[in-house]
Amino acid sequence: MDLAAASAFLAGHARQLDRLRFAALLGRASPDAVLAAVEAYRNPDGGYGWGLEPDLRAPESQPGGALHALEVFAEVAPTTTPAAMRLCDWLARVALPGGGLPFAFPVADPAACAPFWVQADPSEFSLQSTAFVVGTALRVAAHDAAVADHPWLRAATRTCLDAIARLDTAPHPIALSFVVRLVDAVAGADPGAVAILDQLGAFVPRDGTLHVTGGADDEYLRPLDFAPTPGPARRLLDAAAVKADLERLAAGQRPDGGWVVDFGSFSPAAALEWRGYATVRAVGVLRANGFLT
Repeated sequence: MDLAAASAFLAGHARQLDRLRFAALLGRASPDAVLAAVEAYRNPDGGYGWGLEPDLRAPESQPGGALHALEVFAEVAPTTTPAAMRLCDWLARVALPGGGLPFAFPVADPAACAPFWVQADPSEFSLQSTAFVVGTALRVAAHDAAVADHPWLRAATRTCLDAIARLDTAPHPIALSFVVRLVDAVAGADPGAVAILDQLGAFVPRDGTLHVTGGADDEYLRPLDFAPTPGPARRLLDAAAVKADLERLAAGQRPDGGWVVDFGSFSPAAALEWRGYATVRAVGVLRANGFLT
């Protein structure tokens, strides 16, 4: 990896939030600076919108915005922010019975938004959406007691685990990846959840490679999508497959210094922002796996 080239790429292509996330990974920016950047996407209701999810440009607070805000709150550990509890309060207010979430809430102006966000049924529970928010909130809860004790998180975690226990066929691969990561977060504190991971193992190939149903021909999920960091979920994957995927990720830096995604974007802004996001993610995952000290 060429970190100087990655930094230069981000300077020319990425939003300020991802430039600061990258700088914080390398100890060159403070957690407070990163938190200030993500606050630009917060709405008065405590939720997040305004394109924090790059393919959902609408201003309304959305589960997708909550996911990305919670990612930041997890990254700045052990620093905490009252915004995390306010976000949980928002999630509690908008959640379906039991704390579950729809894939998305109504969008007033669909300009530059992916159709799957705009066309979502706001009254229908989505395991995928709930799992990606809850799984990331559990990572925040590991260092933020206010989030760990929040009634919404307890209820939504239970709702997800109950829905996972009822699975008798494989969910969509993207939903499956978020489900595995949620159970991985639970199993870190509750060894009993390992049995749920083993149940999910019936749906996850040992090489961790699944084509994304409905995606591009070359759009695949890989081991690091299911278990990006060392933890209980790695039991589902061959160690050699994880090692090969880390090497693939490390070798994925392009000549311009950045990384790419293998899915299509729905606006010119999103295409740039996803590359910035992917670059920060690549460096963060590689560092968490010992490729960067």
